Amino acid sequence: MSNSEWKETQENAEELLNTYTDQEAEEHAKEVGVDPRPNETISEIDDRGAFIRQPNAFIQPFGDKEGDLKAEANRYSIYWAVGCNWSNRPVIVRDLLGLQNVIKDQLTTHSGETNKYGHGFGDQPGHKDAATGAYFLSEFYKRANPDFAGRATTPTFVDIIEKKAVNNDYHRLTNYLEVQFRPFQPKDAPDLYPKKFRKEIDEFNDWLFPHVNNGHYRMAFCQSPEAYDEAYEDFYESLDKLEKRLETNRFLFGDYITDSDVRAYVTLVRWDVSYYHNIGPVKKPIKDYKNIWGYLRELNAIPAFHNNSNAKTLALDGIRKSKKLFRGYNERILTKVDFDALWADDGERRKLSKTPDEVFLRHPENETYEDYAGEISKSIWNSPNWEDRNPKNGVLSVDASINPLKGLL
Repeated sequence: MSNSEWKETQENAEELLNTYTDQEAEEHAKEVGVDPRPNETISEIDDRGAFIRQPNAFIQPFGDKEGDLKAEANRYSIYWAVGCNWSNRPVIVRDLLGLQNVIKDQLTTHSGETNKYGHGFGDQPGHKDAATGAYFLSEFYKRANPDFAGRATTPTFVDIIEKKAVNNDYHRLTNYLEVQFRPFQPKDAPDLYPKKFRKEIDEFNDWLFPHVNNGHYRMAFCQSPEAYDEAYEDFYESLDKLEKRLETNRFLFGDYITDSDVRAYVTLVRWDVSYYHNIGPVKKPIKDYKNIWGYLRELNAIPAFHNNSNAKTLALDGIRKSKKLFRGYNERILTKVDFDALWADDGERRKLSKTPDEVFLRHPENETYEDYAGEISKSIWNSPNWEDRNPKNGVLSVDASINPLKGLL
């Protein structure tokens, strides 16, 4: 999208959003029977003041067993938000795998002026979802489970035929796209989740979640200095490990992009332009990590990454021109930055790979779905017990600075 197109889209969306009042949202909520969005800084804080993120509510897997969700074309839509790192993941993976004509997507916005009812469709005509007529994401949750009382979150896979939520498990959603939706992918689609190495990828992803992906939120939502310091040190120690790992590996597991690279990218791409607002003093900007910075720029050059989660959009999203004397850094400075030049890939990381011109592992020509399919592992981060979701449980059998698949992938 060009700068002028992006500006026009933003202006049109802002005009619609500016007319979406809390009163209107209240009327819609009463009409469809949804409750106000719970506040995570109250309901998801433990006795130490630490943020312990709620488990995902809809975790029924896609698979081949009886009772599993079945992969189908034109039945599901990904409901996501530009600013949500969790929801950028499945859209990136969908595009990498060539599934755009199989799985639709719909962006969400705030509802009303204060977002009292959570994700809505404020930039759509009538402030409702064109495909289903819903005013709020939480309607799909209530339709699937009338007793649901948590936060409706993005991403959510919605069955647009039955108009209900079927899965919001961002811990495993991309894996379902990679495996169960394999029959709908081009034969030579990238293999982001090689069957031979899923154990190592899953273990690393379940380390990334508390230490990196959720690191910002652990700092931004916690309610005590002790919890903040713990999250702060944990995040920057983890970045040091990734920096060391990427010194000798083009991507996290070697020469080819995997599911893990999508997860790392969507968090780190927004740190210097978005996340920093909420965490206080920044120990070190991402661009000062030589290896991470080069790694992010190379990924950003790939259309699926750039189109669905890029620094410029994240930096400028939601900016409202202000007449105040003291205006925010993003409004004063980042609106004038040449992001294309800043984020240009210099090609240096190609030297780390034995296949410099190919960043994806490809499926073998004679591979069948049965060869590739397999049950996707469960994640501890969906446990109903708070203690199970304590970040201390995000451990690895091999230190994160070391690639256990060096030379194998």
